[in-house]
Amino acid sequence: MCVTEFTSRLSLLADPYRNQSKGLKVKLNMKNNILFGLSVLMTGSLLAAESTPKDAVAAAAKKLGENTNYAWKTVVVVPEDAQFKPGPTEGKTEKDGFTCFAMNFFDNKMQVMVKGDQRAVTDQDGNWKSVAELDKEDGPGRFLGMIARNLKLPAKEAAEIASFAKDLKQEGDVYSSELTEEGAKSLQTFGSRGGDAGPSVSNAKGSAKFWLKEGALIKYEFKLKGTIKFGDNEFPNERTTTVEIKDVGTTKLEVPEAAKKKLI
Repeated sequence: MCVTEFTSRLSLLADPYRNQSKGLKVKLNMKNNILFGLSVLMTGSLLAAESTPKDAVAAAAKKLGENTNYAWKTVVVVPEDAQFKPGPTEGKTEKDGFTCFAMNFFDNKMQVMVKGDQRAVTDQDGNWKSVAELDKEDGPGRFLGMIARNLKLPAKEAAEIASFAKDLKQEGDVYSSELTEEGAKSLQTFGSRGGDAGPSVSNAKGSAKFWLKEGALIKYEFKLKGTIKFGDNEFPNERTTTVEIKDVGTTKLEVPEAAKKKLI
């Protein structure tokens, strides 16, 4: 038998084993692909299970606060017979910069400028005063200081409200829930000057809604009811607050020099 013929026969004998080896590789590849696919599905399922509606809203609030700048409008609706009817509030903020709140109270315009922990407010005559200066006053001055001290950025406020939710449910892009009693009570209290005790709240109830678009918070609303006692005065409280976010990334904020001097 010549060498060429011997080589050819040896090759024929090896072909079946070569084919089996190829088949084994194909089976192993298929098995690996199936295992990889299952692992991806399991990972996705675990992530979905860990991501709750409350997580989604909290993440959206955090994302809002991480923006370079944004603006918002707040509208508060109270019963027709309410003695105090606040007007709308327009706000602008810059990350790690200034924040401005512009609002109307009893037909008077009021501005609050914030930088870090410092706050400056326009009085009834339009003059800028620090909250520390207003704390030394009585009457309208004290009231203005109290309002300024309790104003919150939407990113922080939305996160706080979401933390008070009993059980957030998602329906499309809307997340809603009743609030815990303690949460509804907390949202109806506000600090007074010098650490004085603020009002007490009883029969507190509330609910909240959040609107998200592609993971971004674009609007939220919270309704509150309760009985507020401030000193010897007691009165029912009922209001619906709606906050709409706008001009994300394009907001421009101008700060008056007189306000800057009060924020040093």
